[in-house]
Amino acid sequence: MKILHVEAGKHYYGGARQVAYIIEGLRQRGVVNLLACPPGAEIGRAVGDTAAVHEMKMRGELDAGMASRLLRLIRDERPDVVHLHSRRGADLWGGVAARLAGVPCVLSRRVDNPEARWQVALKYRLYEHVITISEGIRQVLLSEGLAPERVSCVRSAVDAAPYLQPVDPADFRREFGLPADALVIGIVAQLIRRKGHRYLLDATAALRARYPALRVVVFGQGPLREELEAEVRQRGLADVVVFAGFRKDLPRWLGGLDILAHPADMEGLGVSLLQASAAAVPIVTSRAGGLPEAVADGVSGLLTEPGDVPALTAALDRLLADPALRQRLGQAGRARILDEFSVDAMVQGNLAVYQKVLGGRR
Repeated sequence: MKILHVEAGKHYYGGARQVAYIIEGLRQRGVVNLLACPPGAEIGRAVGDTAAVHEMKMRGELDAGMASRLLRLIRDERPDVVHLHSRRGADLWGGVAARLAGVPCVLSRRVDNPEARWQVALKYRLYEHVITISEGIRQVLLSEGLAPERVSCVRSAVDAAPYLQPVDPADFRREFGLPADALVIGIVAQLIRRKGHRYLLDATAALRARYPALRVVVFGQGPLREELEAEVRQRGLADVVVFAGFRKDLPRWLGGLDILAHPADMEGLGVSLLQASAAAVPIVTSRAGGLPEAVADGVSGLLTEPGDVPALTAALDRLLADPALRQRLGQAGRARILDEFSVDAMVQGNLAVYQKVLGGRR
């Protein structure tokens, strides 16, 4: 079996890492993998030893030429299945290219934002099957008219091994310039509006008087960085909030957090939450999209309604005040990740979809 994977993202964020897990797992099962990605994309370097990487221009939904470039690659390489892993035009033009080449196409859907029923009716004709990374996303598609037999949930996974090593609290605080007695909340997400950074800033402003040692470490990069930094200064939180940027060595440090906060308005599943649970960090997040699947309320973390700042503040307050509860939720979260979110299960789930699609074609 030969699979052409298409990933339009340039950075090695959660979605791209999932693609790398899939490619490596498929290779171990004897599957030949090709990857189409933009020039210089980090995933191209990450999977260079396990897939034939084809770099090409991918300029988004207005780049109709992407269809012809992918069509040429499909005709040259003749894959059995084209698997589209991202949006940014790759979903549309990749589907068009596969249809013109007569090759079955599978789409991975990683976000839960709604689409109009007429859009679903037209666009999703391009795909033989859709894989959602959470049941929440699957339910969104079903509500928009996609037939149940054409969509399957295969949850994202996390390679827990790098997150199982203990983190020395003193080393962690030195690395990020924090006081020795700091109580540390972290957020690991792109700096974009739907991730809810502003809700966390609101909660931080409300909690700082009760917890003078409170610090917030913001991991990630994105278009809102300057705006968020300005807001932190304006609100007098510059001594509390640290912007750490995108860290390739995140597995080394994630376990140093006391709490991971993720107050997103929309989220497919939240790979950073799975990583935090693997690192035995308790989580406060929202009941948005697939987040209730990533975090079991009262087991591995606490859930609040999206945008409810008082509830977010109360949940963080509860954990900050109770070290024993933080430890219990963190340990339960690690056990849950090891039991339910393995890379092997995710790879096997994707492979089963390919086999189903090809069996249907025959």
